Amino acid sequence: MPTVELLFSAQPEHVRTARLVAAAVARRAGVDEAALDEVRLAVGEACSRAVGLHRNSGVEAPVQVRLTEDDKKFSIEVADEVPGTTSGSAPDSGDEAADDEGEMGLAVISGLVDDFEVLDGEKGGVIRMSWPTVAP
Repeated sequence: MPTVELLFSAQPEHVRTARLVAAAVARRAGVDEAALDEVRLAVGEACSRAVGLHRNSGVEAPVQVRLTEDDKKFSIEVADEVPGTTSGSAPDSGDEAADDEGEMGLAVISGLVDDFEVLDGEKGGVIRMSWPTVAP
């Protein structure tokens, strides 16, 4: 089960790189060519959300992206280090626009990915997504 881990500073310009890496690894893992745009868009939304959370909360830690290749599926986890982010934004941020943007990003991801989960922990949140792979 090979895993690629990508860490990047919470800067919007790094989201594009994460999308490109995710699409390349998904292709190599055997994700159907028709689903690669969904992978790119979902990773872009998840990473943009994490970047926004880090920036709005003043978190200096990098955003973490894990891309895991399995026999029957390709999984991606995008982790932020802002606790209490399940609703879409930092807790008690007072920024209604950021709240709406975070919730919209999650809605977009849920429309793109059938196997999608948002987890919130003491150290931050994780968005987990997976796609089936086709046999070579």
